[in-house]
Amino acid sequence: MNSLAEENYLKALYKLGGKSNEVQTNALADKLSTKASSVTDMMKKLSDKKLVNYEPYKGVSLTKEGYAIAIGVVRKHRLWEVFLVDKLAFKWDEVHEIAEQLEHIQSAELIEKLDEFLDYPKFDPHGDPIPDKNGKIYQHLEVTLSQLEKSEKGIVVGVKEHSKAYLNYLDNLNLMLGTEVFIEDKVEFDSSMKVKINNAEVVTISNQATKNLYIKKLN
Repeated sequence: MNSLAEENYLKALYKLGGKSNEVQTNALADKLSTKASSVTDMMKKLSDKKLVNYEPYKGVSLTKEGYAIAIGVVRKHRLWEVFLVDKLAFKWDEVHEIAEQLEHIQSAELIEKLDEFLDYPKFDPHGDPIPDKNGKIYQHLEVTLSQLEKSEKGIVVGVKEHSKAYLNYLDNLNLMLGTEVFIEDKVEFDSSMKVKINNAEVVTISNQATKNLYIKKLN
C-alpha cells in the first residue's frame, strides 16, 4: 500500500505530464509547495518501488504502475467531487479540499459502487473528465474562451483553473457549466472580451479568465 504522500506525488506528476514527458524536480516542488530536496528523497523512494523513472538531473516520469496509481487517485477525487455537489449540495468551489482527503480511500469496491450510484458520470463539477475503471480518460478537445473570435458562440464545458477565487469570479458573472456565450467584442488593448451570457446580459471578462475557461464552439 502506498502512503498518502506517495499518492500525492504520483498525482502531481500525472498532472504535470509525467506519463509521456519527463518532469523536472523543481517543477514538482513548485506544484507541491515543497523543497527540491524533499522531492529528490521521494523520487528515490518511488523509483525503488518502480513507480517512477528517475535519474538525477534528468527529470522524472511515471512508470506504467505509477501511472495506474495516479489515474486511480484522480478518478476517486473527481467522483467524490460529483458526489459532494450532486448529492450533498456543496458548491463547486467548496469540494476540492474535501475530495483531497477522500481520494486516498483504498476500497476499490466502494469506488465502483460510488460510480454506479452516481450513474457513471463522465465529468466532474468543473468539467474535468473522470477516468473510467480501466483508466481510460477523455481529453479536452475544446478551445478556451480566449480562442473564440468576435461573433462566435459556444457552451461552457469546463475550467482549467480550480482556485476558489477563480470559481467565485465565474459565479459572480453567472458563468456556469452549460452557459451559452456569444462574443460581442474582443478588446485589442488588453485582450479582454465583452461576452453575452445566455442571450441576455453582456459582461466584460479579463484575458486571464478567458484563457482558463473551456468552450465547445457552436458555430
